[in-house]
Amino acid sequence: MFSKKTLVIIGIIILLAVNITFLTISSRRRYSSYQPGRITLFIVAPFQEIVTQSLRFVRDVWNHYFFLVAVAKENQQLKRQLSIAVEKNRQLVEIELSNERLRNLLNFQKNVTERVLAAEVIGKDPSPWFKTIIVDKGSLDGVKKGLPVVIPEGIVGQVIEVSSRHSKVLLIIDTNSAVDALIQRTRFRGLIKGSIGGKCLFKYVLRKHDIRVGDTVISSGLDGVYPKGLSIGKVFGVIRRNAGIFQEVTVTPYVDFEKIEEVLIVMNPGVHELFSLR
Repeated sequence: MFSKKTLVIIGIIILLAVNITFLTISSRRRYSSYQPGRITLFIVAPFQEIVTQSLRFVRDVWNHYFFLVAVAKENQQLKRQLSIAVEKNRQLVEIELSNERLRNLLNFQKNVTERVLAAEVIGKDPSPWFKTIIVDKGSLDGVKKGLPVVIPEGIVGQVIEVSSRHSKVLLIIDTNSAVDALIQRTRFRGLIKGSIGGKCLFKYVLRKHDIRVGDTVISSGLDGVYPKGLSIGKVFGVIRRNAGIFQEVTVTPYVDFEKIEEVLIVMNPGVHELFSLR
């Protein structure tokens, strides 16, 4: 069967044909008699009106179609321009954040007595059992195994593997890491060990020692790796059991290890005191 669109087109064609036929007949007759012309007008006029309205409708639809096409193209162009502007803004924000981090590193460098080497983090160990990162500096840059790695917020970890252009750093939140540390307020010593959940344990602290939640933990400098005075973290929890000689102390590191992008490798660590931001 015919579709609605086909029927409409056929109807318009028939109306046009009828209209033309009546116009032709009426034009051949002389207008001496008023009655035939009136009859012709009575019959033809409705058809002419229908044809005229149909043509106007088709014209309006046609013009509206082209208008919509133009608007769609303009909308597409505006979307592309908006996407470009958003991307440029995102890049500017990223540059500003990078500059802020570099400014912090430079300010930190000015306050330390050790020579440090800036490095960029280019990879992280995907294994849940090891907490390590890869940096873009190696033996060609003077990096050696055992060197401490820091950022302005505190200790990051220690270099454990070195190639010509890259190094692997063991983070202090790894269970294999250890840092000789002390409570800044009371100077009581202990050993910072990595733990689960991104926290550390402050081990071998005697139960009688005054340790409080909120105390700052810093490096003691007695392990021969980390210079004295580097920030490590803040005491998060203290448990003193009735039995045993040690208390259980949990420490939250100052460093957010999920957001590290640049670090400083301490090239000539000493046991003398290093400036701490905390």
